[in-house]
Amino acid sequence: MNKGTPEQYWVERKKYLEKIKRVPELRKRFLKSVFVYLLRRFLWSFGFFPIFISFWLPLVLNRFNPIAMVSSLLPSLEGFVSSNPQAQANTIDTLFIAWFSIGFIFAIFDFVLTPYKSPYEYEADVHMRAWEELQNNNDKLQT
Repeated sequence: MNKGTPEQYWVERKKYLEKIKRVPELRKRFLKSVFVYLLRRFLWSFGFFPIFISFWLPLVLNRFNPIAMVSSLLPSLEGFVSSNPQAQANTIDTLFIAWFSIGFIFAIFDFVLTPYKSPYEYEADVHMRAWEELQNNNDKLQT
């Protein structure tokens, strides 16, 4: 490879990214992929994990005995039903705050662990692999 290849690589990549960002089909694919990525991350973080933890923790604390879990939770549920509306509202608020905080923590970890990969970047990677092959073939022909 010749001496200027890394700079040429990044110049070519930047030029190609600017060119493909004007393509309407790729813009639609970009917006759709951002929407799907965010939807998937938030569904996992606020849907699956808090619900899973809310069932898993009581099972673990009761040594995987569902009968013991129900019998330990039943007095709490009866107390909730027989309490006044203000106490019920406070309990529901507490559960909502717990659900939101667990979901928020998992969302942060999820965004860090699974970063977004843009379709523009994918297209640029494909183009740059072809560009590198072309450069390598040109270097071979020159030598």
